Amino acid sequence: MPQPRVSVIIPAHNEAGAIALVLGEIPAGLVEEVIVVDNNSTDDTGAIARACGATVLREPRPGYGYACLAGMAHAFGRPQSEWPDLVVFLDGDHSDYPEQMPELLAPLLRGDADLVIGSRALGEREKGALLPQQRFGNWLAARLLNLRYKGNVTDLGPFRAIRATALQAIGMEDKTYGWTVEMQVKAFRQGLRVVEVPVRYRRRIGTSKVSGTVRGTLGAGYKILWTIFRYW
Repeated sequence: MPQPRVSVIIPAHNEAGAIALVLGEIPAGLVEEVIVVDNNSTDDTGAIARACGATVLREPRPGYGYACLAGMAHAFGRPQSEWPDLVVFLDGDHSDYPEQMPELLAPLLRGDADLVIGSRALGEREKGALLPQQRFGNWLAARLLNLRYKGNVTDLGPFRAIRATALQAIGMEDKTYGWTVEMQVKAFRQGLRVVEVPVRYRRRIGTSKVSGTVRGTLGAGYKILWTIFRYW
């Protein structure tokens, strides 16, 4: 059986201090293409990522979802025979552990899942890596998802892997903070097999654009809840 094609999409806004570390920790030989989407950065994020061998796209519209959609457009903007088989989403701030990618991909490779979420709630977390408002927001969103879809999720973690055909089928649309929860909601609605694996999580390099500000925290919380109830 041939090795599946794996593409990694990394949305990155002003991550010059972290992106080289992230790219350097992706296991060698596992990934066919790493796509870094420079999301309107004002630093050298794009240049550093390119020097590390990544495919670098420029997405001038600020927004996590915009960056992820740009990465998808590149990955699927070729004949279907050249599409990746699996797509991994990974943050560019060095809070995730890229070396755990094989653990994330394992349920997909075994045929046990269509979408795998790296759960920070189930894994080990460095002290201060998840702020109280983040822990509460994830807990609330997970409870709502489980209530509505009879699931068993614990997190909206950004470190995740999905079958490329499933990613295309669910029709991702969100441009900003609702991206991760939209993927989980739509996966449940389409009857996809969603599983979690524990992942480690550490304090990010630099200041978070979401949890690091009151505006970002409130904006993300509102958009996540709005997305859940939009499809309720």
